[in-house]
Amino acid sequence: MNSSVVDSLRHEANAKLDPKRKSALGQFMTPYKVAEFMANLFTQRSDVVLLDAGAGIGSLTLAASEVLDIVRAEAWELDPVMIAYLESNLDGLGVSYEIHETDFVLDSVDRIQFMSGTRFTHAILNPPYRKISAQSVHRFACRQVGLETVNLYTAFLALAILQMRELGEIVIIIPRSFCNGPYYKPFRELMLAECSIDAIHVFESRDKAFKDDDVLQENVILKLTRGGVQRSVKLSVSRDASFADLQQRELEFDRVVQPGDREKFICIPLEDEALDHGGLFVHSLRELGVEVCTGPVVDFRLKNWWSQSPQPGTVPCLYPHHFTADGFHWPKEHKKPNALFRSPEVDKWLMREGIYVLVKRFSAKEERRRVVAHLVTPQDTRSEWVGFENHWNVLHIGKRGLPMEIANGLTCFLNSTPLDDYFRVFSGHTQVNATDLRNMKFPSIEKLERVGRAYSRHLSQEATDELVRLA
Repeated sequence: MNSSVVDSLRHEANAKLDPKRKSALGQFMTPYKVAEFMANLFTQRSDVVLLDAGAGIGSLTLAASEVLDIVRAEAWELDPVMIAYLESNLDGLGVSYEIHETDFVLDSVDRIQFMSGTRFTHAILNPPYRKISAQSVHRFACRQVGLETVNLYTAFLALAILQMRELGEIVIIIPRSFCNGPYYKPFRELMLAECSIDAIHVFESRDKAFKDDDVLQENVILKLTRGGVQRSVKLSVSRDASFADLQQRELEFDRVVQPGDREKFICIPLEDEALDHGGLFVHSLRELGVEVCTGPVVDFRLKNWWSQSPQPGTVPCLYPHHFTADGFHWPKEHKKPNALFRSPEVDKWLMREGIYVLVKRFSAKEERRRVVAHLVTPQDTRSEWVGFENHWNVLHIGKRGLPMEIANGLTCFLNSTPLDDYFRVFSGHTQVNATDLRNMKFPSIEKLERVGRAYSRHLSQEATDELVRLA
């Protein structure tokens, strides 16, 4: 079918969707150019039994039909608006098909548990993007087949994997957020245990893959083979969904999943230098003798001890809003407290005064850097104890401060462009977890001290980068 015709149908169907229902279902429809690119990643093309879950109007199956010899297709779709278009489009293919107007997750769990239903040779997927809570029916169902995950898109992919035949091929477009972070670790372990990663495509521009839906997720396309032998990975990059500037190269698998990485982070180095930068990335925090924790103070649990201003019997409580580009501002007028009254309930969450490096756990999508670090000293807080709110990662040694030169060097390094490039290799979202920091590599103590002697918080980005590169 002509791509412009399919996209016209997609826009028509999209306009009929209830925005609230669309958001609730996590629906983002696939542009046909993207569908065609995905379909062309398949290598085995005959006697195809195809799975398309969250099928929408059938764009992915239509694109697959252009390059695959499909003998049967099964599609899952819940939205009545979509089903009318889907049925019409699949009718035109002249192949055996079935549309399941049921929940793919619940349906798949039953099929896997009772070893019923079709086993597929191919799957082509654009799953819904929506978190699933710990108490949801979907989370409970997934646990019945040994799957622990936090988002529907990883649930869809994992359940598709478990319904593939040996050497079955899967092509999927999904957010890149599964590549790192502790919540997706069980999913990464399952995917890597069951499949080879054959190809990864990256869109350099965050908002271009689903521009019609204003999606700001950073998306990737994966090609997997269930039970495949892991060889090198084909990495391709384009700015947007036109693929006009497509670039491709081969990566050894140990560049994608670092040997010995217990977290199983998925790294996507867009440039050969991204994991090198002249030996800057050598030591873990553990090897440097530095620890990291999430800020211990969960403020809503301590609301009875809030204080808007410092006064006798209180300790500072530091939030990200106390730090701006021009320095540290505390106390500061805000809806959150500036201090906490001392009490046994509060004291167990405090840390002794000292020199700490604070890394924001969440950054805005529009921020220039993913990793934003600040230095805090006893001269800033002027208190024997200090509270670090939960939106921080705190670098420390034994719950006490760091030596000044090392702390200053770490702050400089974490705020540098080389570090930002390195972080983006394995992270596709704006959250920075303590696990991410533990898994990262840092310069030697000697380099950090050398940088720390020269760095100050008021240096420009260019000067900061130059200090790090010359370390």
